[in-house]
Parts: sequence; C-alpha cells; structure tokens
Amino acid sequence: MSIAGKTILVTGANRGIGRALVEEALSRGAERVYAGTRRPLSHMDGRVTPLTLDVTSEEQVQAAVESVASLDILINNAGVAIYEDLGDRAALERLLAVNLYGTYGVSQAFLPLLTASKGAIVNVLSLAAVAAVPVMPAYSVSKAAAFSLSQSMRALLAGRGVRVHAVLSGPVDTDMSSVLDIPKAAPGSVARSIFDGVEKEEEDIFPDTLAESVADGWRGGVAKALERQNATLLGAAPAAS
Repeated sequence: MSIAGKTILVTGANRGIGRALVEEALSRGAERVYAGTRRPLSHMDGRVTPLTLDVTSEEQVQAAVESVASLDILINNAGVAIYEDLGDRAALERLLAVNLYGTYGVSQAFLPLLTASKGAIVNVLSLAAVAAVPVMPAYSVSKAAAFSLSQSMRALLAGRGVRVHAVLSGPVDTDMSSVLDIPKAAPGSVARSIFDGVEKEEEDIFPDTLAESVADGWRGGVAKALERQNATLLGAAPAAS
C-alpha cells in the first residue's frame, strides 16, 4: 500500500513517534493526515486536520469518527508508560485503559471506514510485548495484551480486506523513555521504517536496530507459525450468537 494519496489518522500525534509519523506521512504524499491529540494542535501544512482525541473518551472517539469522511490507514500510536513494580493496581488499569482499550475502542469506531477503503490498522507497540521489561512490568503487560489484540484483529479482519500491522520497536528517544540511560532510536527513523513496513505489507514491523536483530528469529519462529496456524481455525469456529 503506497502512502501517497491516502488519508491517515495518527493518535498521540503531538510528540515523539506520533509527531514523526505525521511528518513522514506528509513527506510521502499523503492527501490528508488527521492528527489526534488530547490538547489542541496546530500545523502549518494544510493537509493536516487536528482532532481533539483522548482515546479513553468514548465521546471524543465518536466525535472524531463524525469528523472523518474517509480513512485508509489508522495508526494507533497513543500510549502511556509508568515505571512501577506491579504493586499499584490503579497504574496497571491506567495502562490498560490507554494501551489496550484505547487501541481497541478507536479501531472498532473507525472499522466501517477502513472496511470501505480496504485499509489498514497500525498498532504501535513495543518489544516489551513479547519479552517483558522488568523496570516497567505493567507497561509490558499492557503492550502484550495489545499485541494479542493485534493478532486477533489481523485474523478476524482479513476477510474484510483490512490489514493489521503490529509495530514492535525497541527503545525510542521520546519523553516516555527519557529516564532510561540506554541507546535509543530516533523517532524520525522509526516513523520511516513503520511506513516502509506498511508499504511492504509486513504484518509485524521491526523499525529500529534492536528490533531488527530479533526480526528474523520472530518471523521464522514457533510463535509466528502458531499464530498463522490458529488463524485457520476461524473456518471451523461456531458462529457468534
């Protein structure tokens, strides 16, 4: 899928990877980029349409849907990270509300438009989804849940012509990871790799050096093979009541 001429919605578009994704979409010739943010955003490029969008607010999600006439690519980038030790249930619930249920709710709300366009959903996750990071376990739990959601949606939506991409990145140089003194990828480079993966129709996108180091093992591994095998069970499943 070429990005040129497409209509794209990016959640969490005010900073970090989200802001870089908006700029990269514009540079690739996107016709319209909806920039979803919790706080008002302005942009000099007339192709950018700001949307006030807290992904945990059903009212704002519905208002966003009513403001978008058509959509080719939804990028679920909005996320939150909290550094804790799994001792705070409220922290875990907050992470799940944004990283899991926010992704689910926005995807479901825009699914009719994406079905009409035979479009794509891009869920920006983390390598923490497949291997927990002990300094941020609740974040890892939420991203693992969102990855499982992505895999399930991928199988369920294939028949409607909607592709689902999971972005499994290593550390990226954003506000979210500022306290970690480790090598980090630049947001602009990650955004370019994400769109490269979408254009190549890669199911799982590994957009940085650390992620690339595990990509071949993942794609050729048992877990990926099992995902594909499980997807074939859809034809044998009883109809939902």
